[in-house]
Amino acid sequence: MTQVATLQSFIGGRWIGSEAALPLRGALNNALIYHTHAEQIDFDEAVTYARKTGVPALMQMDFQQRAARLKALALYLLGRKEELYAISHLTGATRADSWVDIEGGTGTLFAYASMGSRELPSSNVLHEGPAMALGKSGGFAGTHILVPRGGLAVHINAFNFPIWGLLEKFAPSFLAAMPCIGKPATATSYLTEALVRMMHESGLLPEGALQLVIGSTGDLLERVNGADVVTFTGSADTAAKLRAHRNLIANSVSFTAEADSLNCAILAPDVTPDDAEFDLFIKEVAREMTGKAGQKCTAIRRILVPQALVDAVGTRLRERLAKVSVGDPSVEGVRMGALASKDQQRDVAERVALLAQGNEVLFGERDGFHPVGEGVSEGAFHAPTLLLCRDGMRNDAVHDVEAFGPVSTIISYNGIEQAMMLAARGRGSLVSTLVTRDPATAAYAVPMAAASHGRVLILEREAAVDSTGHGSPLPQLKHGGPGRAGGGEELGGIRAVRHFLQRAAVQGSPTMLAAVTGEYVRGARVQESEQHPFRKYFEDLNMGDSLLTHRRTVSEADIVNFGGVSGDYFYMHFDEIAAKDTQFGKRIAHGYFVLSAAAGLFVSPAPGPVLANYGLDNLRFITPVAIGDTIRARLTCKRKVDRNRTDDKGIGQGVVAWDVQVTNQNDELVASYDILTLVMKRH
Repeated sequence: MTQVATLQSFIGGRWIGSEAALPLRGALNNALIYHTHAEQIDFDEAVTYARKTGVPALMQMDFQQRAARLKALALYLLGRKEELYAISHLTGATRADSWVDIEGGTGTLFAYASMGSRELPSSNVLHEGPAMALGKSGGFAGTHILVPRGGLAVHINAFNFPIWGLLEKFAPSFLAAMPCIGKPATATSYLTEALVRMMHESGLLPEGALQLVIGSTGDLLERVNGADVVTFTGSADTAAKLRAHRNLIANSVSFTAEADSLNCAILAPDVTPDDAEFDLFIKEVAREMTGKAGQKCTAIRRILVPQALVDAVGTRLRERLAKVSVGDPSVEGVRMGALASKDQQRDVAERVALLAQGNEVLFGERDGFHPVGEGVSEGAFHAPTLLLCRDGMRNDAVHDVEAFGPVSTIISYNGIEQAMMLAARGRGSLVSTLVTRDPATAAYAVPMAAASHGRVLILEREAAVDSTGHGSPLPQLKHGGPGRAGGGEELGGIRAVRHFLQRAAVQGSPTMLAAVTGEYVRGARVQESEQHPFRKYFEDLNMGDSLLTHRRTVSEADIVNFGGVSGDYFYMHFDEIAAKDTQFGKRIAHGYFVLSAAAGLFVSPAPGPVLANYGLDNLRFITPVAIGDTIRARLTCKRKVDRNRTDDKGIGQGVVAWDVQVTNQNDELVASYDILTLVMKRH
């Protein structure tokens, strides 16, 4: 007889657990597959290890280095993905379901590695500028910075995505230099344990960066403090209890929740059964009902349909659901697997019974539900179930009760206004989808939907070509929702990293602010030398290195020649009479001529360390430049970002942002912008 393995927690840099405790059973046949461990976790040790070992280890790296480590970790996990797929099968997931969990998780690591390398500095201070003058003389200014909190992050996750659920929270908190203690839902914790073992074996994580709790959190939440963050994904009821935890309140511990919600899909009144959008609507609803066996916090629970189309939608959905083969995903042709556990199966059945009261069951177990595969009669399967509510304004259950499985309810409405009222009855949801052909309908409905939904997908034939779908949170966009959905924000690009950082206002002279932020602040002291800044290698450049150029007087010939080259013959540059009637009272130079002339003033033309100019930010034309005005430019090294990269020839390079100020003969600012360059390293 094969011995059943006991899962282990990873605490204090070692794996803990040998004595079997709670049995965990496979979703497909209810066979015993693992035990949790019986040993008590010393959460004082876990928290102390995170604070005293994890924080210093992460702080030895900067944002850029941590982003590079995330990329390396993603590549490592991707190389071992088949091991994770094999274990994921035990959760009842199909290959497609597991792809969302496994490769969606590694994809999130890749995304945050990329965003971090593009948007974060090579330091541990993120300047949230620009700085602003706070005095008349220019000697006193203020700005905001974001810095690592020096605390730890406790991530409590749901059972439905054991891998993605951890990685999508780990990625931004790791970038923010917060060591993590991950607590997966027990039912599928064996898959998270396999993931964390791989992450540990990779050797890529600094010591103390990640710990794993199998089983209860014990007194962990009693030990966190105001420097820490607690995140939760799961039921709205549990989220409410955690939010009211005595210690979290007493110490103002940052708490964010992403809770299950009654998400909706709305078929707009302008769509008919003959439209491509009607087919898209049916396909999207059916996919969200059956994908991951409906065990997605973003799944469509309410299907809002114009009253005249209720029967047509019901018929098409029944036909589509009837073709869905349910059973063991290893059997060819199976498209929907099991729920995560027998407990989950019972819970869904109870909630379907509540939803059926006063509503019609259009499709369900009675319609030929026979899971296929060996031993599936003992598995945690549930039939795709479609209900119909003909009066959603009176029936509260469809807006209050969530069956966390392959269950959804059609709700009829009269007019788009009523549809939006019904959508809001969910009291806050993660996502809604509006299927419409009419831009005016979208313009009317989406702002109302946005008030009670964290994300709104507008689906029609043009977007469908590339759409990632209703139920797919993307790393670049917010994942979270108001009200019942928890009020938190997971993901959302670098916004998510900022959630794990501490924001502080800083006041002082521009020179002091520049020193603190690692970024030149206008008005700060600069360093000028005989060597042109463009002749310096990346390592030799310092923030504040500056060049004040010679002068150039703008002539009528300049304007005429630039117009001929660019094709820009706008009247303000060429029509003396028309220009007199404007606010400027005379002809002025092209703004882009000023930009080009400034480049001519500060560029060092010979080959050197500057490899390329690849961008321009924050361009403003402030004072017009007229014929006869004399301009000059000041070029100052604003910030340096070491991305720790080399080119195809093995030459290292970094990114340098330069502050450019163009002034006239009266020292008035005429143009202001940043240019971004790639600069070669000496080594």
